[in-house]
Amino acid sequence: MNWRLFLSVAVALWFSLALAAPRVGTHPGYTRLVFDLPGTPVVRVQSKKVTLPYLTLRLNTLLRAERGTLKAPGVVAYSVAGSAVNVTFAPGYGNPKIQVVPRQGSLPQRLVIDVVRVAPPKPAPKPAAKPAPKPKPAPRPRVVIDPGHGGMDPGMVSKYLREKDVTLSVGLRVRELLRAKGVDVVMTRTTDTHLGASKRTDLDARSNLARAGTVSAYISIHVNAGSPGSRGVETYYFGQPLSSDKRALAIQENGAGSIGQELTRKAADTAQNLLGDILSQAKVSFSRDLASKVQASLVQQTGAPNRGIHTNTFYVIRNPNTAAILTEIGFGNSDREGPLLATKAYQEKVARGIAQAILAFLHLK
Repeated sequence: MNWRLFLSVAVALWFSLALAAPRVGTHPGYTRLVFDLPGTPVVRVQSKKVTLPYLTLRLNTLLRAERGTLKAPGVVAYSVAGSAVNVTFAPGYGNPKIQVVPRQGSLPQRLVIDVVRVAPPKPAPKPAAKPAPKPKPAPRPRVVIDPGHGGMDPGMVSKYLREKDVTLSVGLRVRELLRAKGVDVVMTRTTDTHLGASKRTDLDARSNLARAGTVSAYISIHVNAGSPGSRGVETYYFGQPLSSDKRALAIQENGAGSIGQELTRKAADTAQNLLGDILSQAKVSFSRDLASKVQASLVQQTGAPNRGIHTNTFYVIRNPNTAAILTEIGFGNSDREGPLLATKAYQEKVARGIAQAILAFLHLK
């Protein structure tokens, strides 16, 4: 027997089962663990069990036994045995969010685990006469609502409506619905105004509101334009457009003309660079999830045709460091949807669709 050949095959098989020590990223309110997975088969999470302070995942593939300590907020240690991946949380952390990011080019499959800060447990009463201090409440989830256009920029204009008026009305109603459920809402505008002297500074100011502090989601609301017979809602998350008509839409929403073309080129460069960044890919995955929920909820609430979810290079959702989407709630120059979008009753349906999707994304009722 060729023992040297046998040994090399055995070593190769052993490392094909390997799960490398996780990469750790620290973010406001949560810590992210990223594990590289074997190349084949396509890995799925078959079960999840959380018994604080432990998380146990079972995958559909065997992995090499490994363990180690972790020095980051919220996580203490990890271990791998067979098909099980275990993570030990630090006190005050839990509520993990788990996803498997598929293989992309030279990048392997990856297991992404976000460990979120939770409210501290209520302290045991002390025997002293003074009452025990009340625990601090869990931080309220925060979202940014961006009513598209405004001020000097009316957006699309038809005989039925101006885009900036409809998006502001819908955005303010979304804020009311979310606040009623305990969500902290930041509005990019609450009146008919713009945020910058130019389209570039205006869009930068809007998107930068989702880069400061802890923000869970960014939703930009717009009204579409097309032929008089066009109908339906569609929702976008950031990425390269797959067709020329989607690029034309991005140029229009990015300011039209030469400035729209320039900002679309910048956004397209960013989209290309995302392909090699695991943390950015995780953001794209969360954005895709939010877009899917908003699209389905809008179709259910309004009965409008479902034009699907897509990727596009909208400048306003290029910079946020969180799940970010842009939704087109209907066609303002449509002979059927234009008159509907101009009514408070239909705007209420649209707002409820967006708000319910955000609450589902935040795991709130």
